[in-house]
Amino acid sequence: MPFKSRIRTVPHYPKSGVMFRDITTLLKDATGLQLAVKSLADHFRYQPIDRVVGIEARGFIVGAAVAYELELGFIPARKKGKLPAETVGQDYALEYGTDRIEIHADAITPGESILLIDDLIATGGTALAACTLIQGMGGKIQGCGFVIDLPDLGGCQLLQDQGFAVFALCEFEGD
Repeated sequence: MPFKSRIRTVPHYPKSGVMFRDITTLLKDATGLQLAVKSLADHFRYQPIDRVVGIEARGFIVGAAVAYELELGFIPARKKGKLPAETVGQDYALEYGTDRIEIHADAITPGESILLIDDLIATGGTALAACTLIQGMGGKIQGCGFVIDLPDLGGCQLLQDQGFAVFALCEFEGD
């Protein structure tokens, strides 16, 4: 399936020079959505996975659907202060400052095998923080799946250099 043709590019968003890859056009296309979810799920289907973790916000949409397709539970990884119960968090660097990603403290049992899902990987900072957090909770990262890879920004390579298996449905070079 030509996933790239179903993804809208919004020039100069959120700032000048950025080409924003918008998956909402893929999500609204029933066939595109079904094939994206099925393709991600099929890539990981025969691997030993206990739970799927999706990164806020679009990773919730794709990750929950992949979890459903694989008949697994879903765990949201959210920005600081968004989860109501006790959390465990991991700080990570941004271009100008830091951010924090959190998961409920009781969401992962030590030894569980986790599939991490997000819509897009760019520099890999958020995904690496999520992997570090999951491992710190005793989880094992079975793989990391994305709809879009921006290979020129190095995120997939960063995760692979840390020993994580990475899969993306499509890539947009030059961004």
